[in-house]
Amino acid sequence: MSRLALERHQVWCYLLGIAAGLAVGTAWPGAAGVMEAWLWPVIGLLLFATFFQIPLLHLRAAWRDGRFAQAVLVGNFVGVPLLVWALVVGWGLEGPVQLGVLLVLLVPCTDWFITFSQLGRGDVPRAIAVTPLNLVLQLLLLPVYLWLMADTGSLARWRVGDLLAALLLVLGPLALAALAERWVERRPARGHWREKAAWWPVPLLTLVVFLIAGAQVGAVSGAWQDVSAAVLLFVAFLALMLGLAWGLARWYCLPPAQGRTLAFSLGTRNSFVVLPIALTLPGGWEVAAVVIVAQSLVELFGMVFYVWVVPRYLFPDAGGH
Repeated sequence: MSRLALERHQVWCYLLGIAAGLAVGTAWPGAAGVMEAWLWPVIGLLLFATFFQIPLLHLRAAWRDGRFAQAVLVGNFVGVPLLVWALVVGWGLEGPVQLGVLLVLLVPCTDWFITFSQLGRGDVPRAIAVTPLNLVLQLLLLPVYLWLMADTGSLARWRVGDLLAALLLVLGPLALAALAERWVERRPARGHWREKAAWWPVPLLTLVVFLIAGAQVGAVSGAWQDVSAAVLLFVAFLALMLGLAWGLARWYCLPPAQGRTLAFSLGTRNSFVVLPIALTLPGGWEVAAVVIVAQSLVELFGMVFYVWVVPRYLFPDAGGH
């Protein structure tokens, strides 16, 4: 199996991981503590493997095409936050569900959006180039967005020490990935290490959702009603992103391939970068992490639709499909 084929069918890996985790957690409740202990190092490995695929040391490359970069940044950091806030208010979400929705929808994806851009005939080199800019800005702006949008009760749930631990879990792999990128670029022959690491995210994320489902089996089984409301919101979000991408592409006069890449950038979110933050919430707020996992699954099914509709109907090639 090729890596692209694995990524195309990754949603089935995650569903299998969740089902297996729920089965293990239900059959052996005592395993929850062990699974939770393993969750943090596995997330750290997942983040490193993801960040290692991003050209972290090449931020300037994002600005080689100023119109495309502006469209991506305006969409992800102005248009998306405004629409997310409108959706959260319109759905009347509160507490952990609201917080989970805000966490996951306010951060643009930095990994599999490149895969889906490739599958949807987007401009992959520009997708890769703009990724580090998306990553840096989301880390800087997420606290601002949460301060503006989340209710004070949700923000008060975090303890400073736990939040710092989650932040270190994100920044540590980020720093290691930058060092690894520098090490690879010193000798072109080392590039195969990056190629090998590109296989890691799907199996590692499958293991992550397995561990979450097993460790939080009680929260998962008791959260169906809350999560179902969020699922409908996630579907609405994907539909709105198609309209936002079309409008921005016309405003910035982007060619079809760049318009497709913009659509995949707006539609995909960085779920497992914010997952460690959600997992630091105290007891009773585990639903926030469940909401984030649910968004990932909705998004992956949505991307199957995007791959079909975006290049054919939203941004067709000039003169035909």
